[in-house]
Amino acid sequence: MKHLQNLVEEEEATIDMTPMLDVVFIMLIFFIVTASFVKESGIDVNRPDAATAVKKDRANILIGISDKNEIWINKRRIDVRAVQANVERLHAENPQGSVVIQADRKSTTEYLIKVMDASRAAGVSDVSIAAQE
Repeated sequence: MKHLQNLVEEEEATIDMTPMLDVVFIMLIFFIVTASFVKESGIDVNRPDAATAVKKDRANILIGISDKNEIWINKRRIDVRAVQANVERLHAENPQGSVVIQADRKSTTEYLIKVMDASRAAGVSDVSIAAQE
C-alpha cells in the first residue's frame, strides 16, 4: 500500500515553467529598453584618409555629407537648417551617445563646420569626424 502511495505522489509532481518564462521575458524587455540603437546616415561616402584615425565606440548619431553637400541623417536628406533639431531629437533618445560626421572628401568645409556647429548647439559635446585608417 505504501508503494502505491509513493507512485501516486511521483506522478503528481510537475515542473512549473511559468516563473522561468516570466524572468526570461522581463530580461528581454530590459535589454530592448536599455539597448542603444545607431542612427545611420543613409549614404556611402568616400572618407578622407587619416594616419591618426581611431575607432569610436558608442557613436549613435551618424550624419553624412555627400560630395554634393547633401546632408543625410537617419536615411533622410535634410536641410542644413534642420540639423540642430534632428540632432536634439536623436540626442534626447540616447543622451550618452555621440555624433560622428561622415563627410565625403569632395564635400566643402563650409557644410562640415555648419553641421559641427549645429551638433554642438544641440547639446552634444562629443562630435567626431569619420576618416579611413
